Amino acid sequence: MAIDIGTGLIAVGAGIAVLGGALGTAYAQGNIGAAGMGLLAERESAFGTVIILLALPETIVLLGFIIGFLLLGKIA
Repeated sequence: MAIDIGTGLIAVGAGIAVLGGALGTAYAQGNIGAAGMGLLAERESAFGTVIILLALPETIVLLGFIIGFLLLGKIA
């Protein structure tokens, strides 16, 4: 069973989509988490807002997974 170059490039593109989304989310959540902890030290009533702001970057990872699965669907 031979695999052509196009199939390999699609698989690499799917991996890059997931990797890019994960790295972007990690960077964003690190900054948001640090700022959120500083805010919570001063104002404990902002806990819900900090949790929501920490959850928002997770959509980037989900979009990366969706793009990766769509690209892998092109192989089969």
